[in-house]
This record gives sequence, structure tokens and C-alpha cells, in this order.
Amino acid sequence: MKHKDGKPAPQGDKSSRLVPMSIMFVLLCGLSFYLGGIFCSEKSRFDIKKVPRDVQSPKGSAVTPLQIKAIQFPECSSDYQDYTPCTDPRRWRKYGVQRLTFMERHCPPVFERKECLVPPPDGYKVPIKWPKSRDQCWYRNVPYDWINKQKSNQNWLRKEGEKFLFPGGGTMFPRGVGAYVDLMQDLIPEMKDGTVRTAIDTGCGVASWGGDLLDRGILTVSLAPRDNHEAQVQFALERGIPAILGIISTQRLPFPSKSFDMAHCSRCLIPWTEFGGMYLLEIHRILRPGGFWVLSGPPVNYKNRWRGWNTTVEEQKSDYDKLQQLLTSMCFKLYNKKDDIAVWQKASDNSCYTKLANPGAYPPKCDDSLEPDSAWYTPLRPCVVVPNPKHKKSALTSIPKWPERLHITPERISDVHGGSANTFKHDDSKWKVRVKHYKKLLPTLGTDKIRNVMDMNTAFGGFAAALVDDPLWVMNVVSSYAANTLAVVFDRGLIGTYHDWCEAFSTYPRTYDLLHLDSLFTDESHRCDMKYVLLEMDRILRPNGYAIIRESSYFVDAVATIAKGMRWGCRKEDTEYGIEKEKILICQKKLWYSSTSSSR
Repeated sequence: MKHKDGKPAPQGDKSSRLVPMSIMFVLLCGLSFYLGGIFCSEKSRFDIKKVPRDVQSPKGSAVTPLQIKAIQFPECSSDYQDYTPCTDPRRWRKYGVQRLTFMERHCPPVFERKECLVPPPDGYKVPIKWPKSRDQCWYRNVPYDWINKQKSNQNWLRKEGEKFLFPGGGTMFPRGVGAYVDLMQDLIPEMKDGTVRTAIDTGCGVASWGGDLLDRGILTVSLAPRDNHEAQVQFALERGIPAILGIISTQRLPFPSKSFDMAHCSRCLIPWTEFGGMYLLEIHRILRPGGFWVLSGPPVNYKNRWRGWNTTVEEQKSDYDKLQQLLTSMCFKLYNKKDDIAVWQKASDNSCYTKLANPGAYPPKCDDSLEPDSAWYTPLRPCVVVPNPKHKKSALTSIPKWPERLHITPERISDVHGGSANTFKHDDSKWKVRVKHYKKLLPTLGTDKIRNVMDMNTAFGGFAAALVDDPLWVMNVVSSYAANTLAVVFDRGLIGTYHDWCEAFSTYPRTYDLLHLDSLFTDESHRCDMKYVLLEMDRILRPNGYAIIRESSYFVDAVATIAKGMRWGCRKEDTEYGIEKEKILICQKKLWYSSTSSSR
């Protein structure tokens, strides 16, 4: 041993140190005995609530279940019935207005998080079942008259008695959305044979376009920002149509590159050619090689429409020319055009992108410092993301058609650590067995009582794939901190998004019928407070909706205790293999009304 100055320390006589050490040992034993007694007496004061059929620790294991003190969560005030924490209009004034930055995700700090239960609107009813819900919903569930009055001439929706009806109209759908999509299919024959499977609708209105495509085998993510009046995404989800809150502003959309087979904008008023073309460059990033970009409205058909757009023919011609020039520079070509609809196709191979290496190319090629799939709070950049040339089977012309692509191992699984064809096939088989077991535990799964479903921490979308023949759709969520498997999900013809469950999800309250999670707390409890994750689940789950919580025996009782404080009823079940280290909670959220509501 040395002093800090480096000189040797005197060793001393060993026998002279034995007496003090023995005294210290006795004192420590006595102190630990005393503290142990205090701890045991204090522990007896807590009332640990456990659900029936308590889980015993596996034999030979020293791990005991996590125990949480029971708590009853209060109601939020009635003005929080449509609370969206990370896109809250109450906080917009704190953020800039340029490029609508204030409408992007801005989550409240931890000390401002709500620890209360979001109430339903006065008069809320269990939503109308699919497929009737596509054409009607209860007015009291989405009580907004503004959009009805402002868009009445466009036939988006109309109020009749206690319901809103959705006739399928829209700004660019004068003959109805069906006729509009029929024309689009004439322009894009690939929409009819399973080539086009996934789509995104930017500025979706009430999602009538995405709703119509469901019957045509095309699964659409409808995207719109939070709005003080229109609540477009809430209408979409109330109808049973996939949608999330989002806006193309300063951050990338929460999807990997090459996700969608088709992107659509119907008079969405996005300034595509401004800010270095960044908005269109983001569409380019998330669109699969060979994929289609569809635009209807200004400046398409400007020769016949410019008078109705309160502009001049010269201005509209200039806008169209700039748009065409920008699209050409990023390797799109005009594929087809008729009346108010124009279709461009992204290049299927990389030969076009060689020109971006030229000095002065505009827009330039992105450097390799930013991962193309990085999309959680990732800034937009005015450059072209060139598709990875090693992915030779991810182009629309090469990927299997729907439904064959659902069970064929995607090429991009090789980008996932440990991913392989065997891994994929095992996952696919595993979820078929699991879902069969789930349906025994929850017979309503697979019926018209469950429409909007979320898999909160998927790997390859196996849960969604096993449910593909049921009358529902699944939003597959991949943790922004987990392995990037979302590209595999999209390559299968499914939809999903990145998310961090330490924050609120980009949706309105009461928008999902079923939430499924597999080991989410096991994976994320070191980062995310379990209480806030469960409160967020309660916010987005519809009254009378269900949660299937598959967790380790360590967490399952603690989850059930918190769930009871949220007015959920839960029961504990064995997994399909009956192993003790893992259990399943089947929970149902009760329908309740605010203490100030006249519905009580």
C-alpha cells in the first residue's frame, strides 16, 4: 500500500489489528439485526394488493415479484377529455410558428405530467362497430361542430340526429371518394394486383381515402396534425381507420426509409417546393423505390382550375414547373396524369442518383453521417437519401406482392442483429400459437367488438400477421431504443411507427380497442416509470377496451395493482406453455363518466 505521495506505508503488527477488527464485526452484526427489525416492522404497515392466482417465484429462484403500493388515481378535469400531452394546444404558444414547429411533438417535462384518468365526453357511447363505423359515428364521442359547418359544402361529414355521417366526400372528391380512387386505379394499375399494399395519406381530412382503400387490400396510415377544431385523426380512429397525429415540419416522420408503396396528398396545402424541397425529400425517404407519389389539387390541372384557386394561371404554371423540376432532380418521373390527379414514380434502381455526385447538384446527396432509418426526433435535411444498393429486393418491382409478402422473409431482416430467415420463421410460428391461445382467453378477439389494435413493442409484426384475417388492423410500435425492426414490419405489408414509451403516444384519447404488450416493462422499466406507461395506456384505450399484458412474473402483480387503481378489471392467466416465469394479464377498462357529467 502507498500514500498518495508514493511512499510506502508502515505495515504494523497483524496481531495488534485483530482486536479492533473483532469488535467492529460484533458491532456491525448488532446494527444489522437492529435495522432488520425496523424494516420488518415498517413493511407490515403497507397493504400490498395482489390479484387472484398469485404467481409464485420459479423453483430454485431467489427472485420475488415486484410489489407496488396500491393507489387510486383521481379523475382529470373535464376539459382534458381530448388531452394529447405531446401535442397540447395549451402549450403551443411556447414554440415557434415558423414551419408550424409548434404543432410538432413537444412533450411536457416530468414534473408537469398528469397523474389522473382522462374522462370521456358527456354522453359518450361505446363506438359503432366496424364496418358500419366507416360511414357513421356517435356525435357525442367526437363532439365537434366546427368541421361540420366549415366543410359542409365538401361533403366530408354531416350531422344527423345523434350521429355524424361520412358520405365519402372531400375537397377533391366531388363525385365521392370511391370514384376518386377508381380514377387513381386506372392511372396506377399496380393498385389492383397486390403490388401496392402500404400507403400514407398526408393531410388526411377525416381519412375517407384510407377508409376506401381498405376494401381494396391497401393499408393506409392517415396522418394529420393536432388541430384546435378539426380533430381529423380522432374522426379517423373513431371510424376504425388507421391514423396517427403528425406533421411534416422540422423533424422526420417516425418511419424507416423505404416504408410505403404509395404516398398521397389531396389538396393538403403542403408547400412542397419551399425550404429546399425538404418536405418532398422526406416523402422520397419513406417511399419505397418504384413507389408512387400521388398529388391532386393545386397546381395539378392548373389550366382548368386556376380561377377557383384564387390565383393566376401564370402563378400556377410556375408552381407546377418548379414541382416537376424538383421531382425530376430527386429521381422521380411523371408516371400518369388525368384531370386533377398526377402520379410520379420514384426510381426503382440507383442509376439515376449518380448525377447527385456532381458539384452543384440540387438537391445534393445526403452524406453517410445520418442513418436513413433514423426517425425519432431526427431533423429534416435538404438532401436526397439514396437507397442502399445492397437491398436489391426492396423495390416495389422486386418485393413479393400482397398477400404473399406477409410470410416471406424480408431482405432487410439481415440488417437486424441476429436476424435471419430462421429467426423470422420461428417468430411467425410462435405468434400463430400465441394468438390462438389469446383467443381462448379473450373470445372477443377476432370479432367485430375489437377493431383498432396496437402492438406496443413488436419485433417483426408477428402478432399482427397472426390476426391478418380478422376484421381489425394493428399499429405495430417499435421502441426508439430497441433494435430497428420496423423496416421488416413494413416489408411484410404491415404498418407501424417508432415510439418511446417514456412519452405519450401521438393519438387522441379513447382511440384503441385493444392494447397488446409483450415484456415491455421487462425491456423498458430501467428507463420508463411503469405508472406513467399504464396511465398512457388508459388514456388511449377506449372504455370497455382490453389490454393483453404478457410479462415476467416479476412485474405482473405490480402491473395488476396499478391497473386496479385505474378502474381496470384484470385476471391472471397462464401462457400457452404454462411456464411460471411468465404470465398473461387480461384487463378491461371500465366505462365511467366524470363526476361532473350529466351522464352519470
